[in-house]
Amino acid sequence: MKKVALINFLILIAFASNGQTLDLESCLKMADTANLTIRNARIDIAMNKKQIDVYEAARLPKLNYVADYKYNAVIPGQVVPGMLAGGPPGTFTTVQFGVPWVLSNTMQLNQVVYNPQVNYGISALKINQEVVELQAGLTTQNIKYQVSQTYFNLQAVKKQIQFAQENLMNLDKLIHNMQALVDQKMVVSTEVDKLNITKLTLKNQEQTLIATKEKIENLLKILIGKDISDKIDVTVDATVEKSILVDANTNNQIELQLIDAQKRLNLAEKNGIYMAYLPSLAFYAAYNYSYNIRPESNYGKGINGAFLGLKLEWTLFDGFEKYNKSKVNKLNSEKINQQMELTKQQLDMSVENAKKQVEIQKNSLAISQEQLKLALTVNQQLKTSFEQGVISSNDLIKNETDLYQAQTNIVVAYLQLRQAELDLLKATGNIK
Repeated sequence: MKKVALINFLILIAFASNGQTLDLESCLKMADTANLTIRNARIDIAMNKKQIDVYEAARLPKLNYVADYKYNAVIPGQVVPGMLAGGPPGTFTTVQFGVPWVLSNTMQLNQVVYNPQVNYGISALKINQEVVELQAGLTTQNIKYQVSQTYFNLQAVKKQIQFAQENLMNLDKLIHNMQALVDQKMVVSTEVDKLNITKLTLKNQEQTLIATKEKIENLLKILIGKDISDKIDVTVDATVEKSILVDANTNNQIELQLIDAQKRLNLAEKNGIYMAYLPSLAFYAAYNYSYNIRPESNYGKGINGAFLGLKLEWTLFDGFEKYNKSKVNKLNSEKINQQMELTKQQLDMSVENAKKQVEIQKNSLAISQEQLKLALTVNQQLKTSFEQGVISSNDLIKNETDLYQAQTNIVVAYLQLRQAELDLLKATGNIK
């Protein structure tokens, strides 16, 4: 565990020092180590383990020491029959027992011999440990889902910015060529103005995309445990255009494992209720040494005392407390079984919907790729026709808009396909 943490720490230092571009795998590793939500989930696991240690300590012997140094300002008395002190029958007298000063030291040992509730508690805590670990696993999957989703969103925005900047460069070349024609009195200046308007629109879109990119970057930084002021960069094409699916037929659904653990916890609770009908047995031993002092007669006497014992406790009637607890336990068991069935249905539906969505987005991507190919071909033809004076700038501007829309569509298609794959991985519990 420490070795893995050290490796991940070294990865963080490497990225910070040499400015390497982050890929999805690196982001997921960083989140696994530094994300605060994941770290808190692991703290919950450690805390629950310590709770088990605390509860298991009840099986160990307990040794107590008590010191009692007491001064009897008034020595207590006891009423006894007068005849014990030589008095007539039927009379009573008060006799004082003890001395003014008593120094008492006691050590007592207690050891549980048999307590069914202790055994039930440890069993329940161990099952609860599984529950906490499964909840941590579910939390980790959700965070990695968010990291992947944010990563793909950032890739998509970067690709859109790249398209916008390439289109601006091409538009600048076209405007430069058009201005040369205006200078030669071959076209009117309004044609250049139209292109400049299109350029301003595209520039505004670029600035909006850059602002969006900064917001997504900040979110990704938080998810992978980096500071907002740190600089990060991600690859553009390497992952967004590559499928992230593993075997879609392999199910590792933590939600069902979690409910199964809750069922076993409910069964352990049921057994614990029955165990409460049984008695508990404890062994105890004590040693006492007291020193008694009477100052006025210069009297002092030490007295030893020791005893051993077995203590049996057995609740014979508890006012139907355990009976009612068993009823609640039975109702909870029924609720858990129904929750298991409902969760299975919901997960099956999510898996089927995600699989269908993956196929739909694959077809959508194929269409978008064909549209972009056609848009690029038409754009090149229209530029040639415009330079030859065959078409007006209005046709060219409309085509530039269509081209940018086709470029945006293919980025969105890739993003939606990766999102559909992510949803399928999440539904089958295979986000790693």
